[in-house]
Parts: sequence; structure tokens; C-alpha cells
Amino acid sequence: AMTTLEILSQSEEARWRYEARQKFLRDQASMLEGAREEGRAEGLQQGLQKGELKKAEEVARNLLARGMDADTVAEVTGLPPERVHAWTNEAR
Repeated sequence: AMTTLEILSQSEEARWRYEARQKFLRDQASMLEGAREEGRAEGLQQGLQKGELKKAEEVARNLLARGMDADTVAEVTGLPPERVHAWTNEAR
């Protein structure tokens, strides 16, 4: 890292190169941080979706165990009817 005095005492071209390099490094750091934030948000969203699906499946299995018909369970939980019917067939 150069001191302010060293930077100011350089030629104009050297200062320009130094400043361009510093700008490049700041831009790179900013892009990386933005990508990290985007990745975190995506991961969080995927985790929430998996959790919602798992809960819907749990509710569906409980409703089926209590005798509710598969079509109604699919409608209530928003799960695909084929999936709910498959659980009904497994239970038999």
C-alpha cells in the first residue's frame, strides 16, 4: 500500500494507473459482495420453499391418516393429486 505522499509524488500517468487499479479493486469487491448477498437470498428462499413443502406433506399425511379423501387433501394442501394418491396407495 502506498502512502498519500508517494502517490502524489508520482508522475501523472503513474497516479492514473494507481487510481484505475484502486477503482478496479473496489469494483471487484463490490461485485463479489453483491453476488454473495444474492446467493444468500437465493439459498434462504430455497430453504423456505423446502420447509413449506415438507410441512404441506406432513399435513397431507396426517389428513389422510384421519380418513380425509386424497382429492380434498390435495386441494387443501396445494400438493399435486398424484403425489397424495401415491401416499394413499402406500398406506394400503
